[in-house]
Amino acid sequence: MALLSRVCKWLVPILVVLYAVFYWHVFVNRKYFTDDVKLNGKTAIVTGANSGIGWWTALDFAQRGARVILACRNLQKAEDAAKEIKMRTGNSEVVVRKLELSSLKSVRDFAQQINEEEKRLDILVNNAGLTRLQQRAAATEDNFDLVFGVNHFGHFLLTNLLLDLLKKSAPSRVVTVSSAAHYFAPEPMNLTREDPAVASLLYPHLEGYHISKVANIQFGRELARREASSGVVSVSLHPGTIYTPIWKNFMTVDKDSVLMKTLYYTLSPLMWLFMIDEEAGAQTTLHCALDDSIPQLSGSYFDNSQVMAPSALAEDDELARRLWQVSCEATGLKCTSTN
Repeated sequence: MALLSRVCKWLVPILVVLYAVFYWHVFVNRKYFTDDVKLNGKTAIVTGANSGIGWWTALDFAQRGARVILACRNLQKAEDAAKEIKMRTGNSEVVVRKLELSSLKSVRDFAQQINEEEKRLDILVNNAGLTRLQQRAAATEDNFDLVFGVNHFGHFLLTNLLLDLLKKSAPSRVVTVSSAAHYFAPEPMNLTREDPAVASLLYPHLEGYHISKVANIQFGRELARREASSGVVSVSLHPGTIYTPIWKNFMTVDKDSVLMKTLYYTLSPLMWLFMIDEEAGAQTTLHCALDDSIPQLSGSYFDNSQVMAPSALAEDDELARRLWQVSCEATGLKCTSTN
């Protein structure tokens, strides 16, 4: 009896905590966008839409009647994804276009194709991204840090090259997927173009996932400021902590590492308790792309479909203006300065 009493003493609190986590996970933390918004006659682009929250975003747009363009680097996976969306929705206006965000040439080619083929663009979702879990230190073909190059520079160039079409189609929206990981970005944000003492990359200090997520928010804020009177709304968001392919590919960081294998097999059973699935992860994106309240909140950062305060670094508007100019130089855009 004494042993049973001791076991119950520890077991009951543990079970209560696990139930609380389960209840929070299933019933509290899943805010689905259920408004009956129709997108017939509208066109949407979703980058990285062949899997994860990008695929669920594209699926929802297609269900609402939009013409949906899946902008992906792997055409075979994208075609398979488009086929599944068409089958589920009966919407034949789901197309695939090649986009490799680590290549500024590919971004330019994609934007040129869109501008030539499409008459309008109502929603641009900058969803694709890399983490350092997927890519250890590496460079893009344009000699930027790979993670920062894909997550920020690629989307920055893409958005600007499609901006005239977005303006033509106004009211339109640019939704950029950031992350709560931006809160952990180191300060200050160094915008130095070259520093041989650090690395051979251009803008070597603009490196890694956390900084790239700060840049996503700053980009969203500065774009909103610049386009305040054009009808183009810009917001950024944290989609939630999601069990995406990024986490499913966790072991690819070092598949032969005993430590990595141990962490993977230890943490995997707990992932469901503390992470949301991909469909739930797309809901804040859908809220930002479709909710009627968003035009009055341009420049805002969202978490769980609510406006949240980003970090002080992400809210530094002077830094955002400087990052914009740096991004113009890095991507070869001729950008006008606005005070």
